[in-house]
Amino acid sequence: MAVDMRLPTIRKTVSLSVDAFDRKDLVVPGDVITSDTGFMRGHGTYVDEDNLTASVAGEVQRVDKLICVRPLKTRFNGEVGDVVVGRITEVQQKRWKVETNSRLDSVLLLSSVNLPGGELRRRSAEDELTMREYLQEGDLISAEVQSVFSDGALSLHTRSLKYGKLGQGVLVQLSPSLIKRQKTHFHNLPCGASIILGNNGFVWLYPTPGQQEEEAGGFYTSLEPVSLSDREVISRLRNCLLALSAHKVLLYDTSVLYCYESSLQHQVKDILKPEVMEEIVMLTQQKLLEQEG
Repeated sequence: MAVDMRLPTIRKTVSLSVDAFDRKDLVVPGDVITSDTGFMRGHGTYVDEDNLTASVAGEVQRVDKLICVRPLKTRFNGEVGDVVVGRITEVQQKRWKVETNSRLDSVLLLSSVNLPGGELRRRSAEDELTMREYLQEGDLISAEVQSVFSDGALSLHTRSLKYGKLGQGVLVQLSPSLIKRQKTHFHNLPCGASIILGNNGFVWLYPTPGQQEEEAGGFYTSLEPVSLSDREVISRLRNCLLALSAHKVLLYDTSVLYCYESSLQHQVKDILKPEVMEEIVMLTQQKLLEQEG
């Protein structure tokens, strides 16, 4: 049996630019945000001796006179319109409970899903009895946040053909703060795989499908064997996502694609080695800087 052994090496210290230390919008607990009494106290702050002070580590956000601190590491706080990837945990009366990496389980109502065949009608008692034929415990779905309840729980909907039950692929669980908000979170990458970047930190990788039947109504899942080449591409993308996440790089279609291209000179299993990971992420950041410049 081959064993991979590596000796310890002296790690190079990454020199941070002076601007990184001068940033006023990043705070840690106990930092004074402002001593001006005209501001209102928002989430993540408290008043200490007439000073507005941060209670969590994160980014200061100002909306008019309201100041709050958005934590860098937190559970998912959903907003209306967010794309999420979740797992069904329970089938209840006229609703499904969905785990979406938030503080409370999200709710998917029976009236908020497309019926198989895409027919538009009122949901009957028969639909309620056959709910498990649509979605059952353990199924993965992609959905959109329709509304937020008063206790913070999310109400989801899958009333579009791009949402619905997910078939064969790989789920990668990352921090929600690393997902960049964009117009679309569904991307068909040129490397032969597709990606759903859920705002809740759940990322779904799957082979790019061919022409999908529109009559399926979001419940069509292909169970055909996935080819070896597709599995290798998905495995490489998964390791790239973990590498970018470990180095706190924002995840969106361009950064993932650049990281994939930078990793092609290495084997899939080597990407997660610390020194290889550092090299790939550094190349990715250089490409992103060149693109922005």
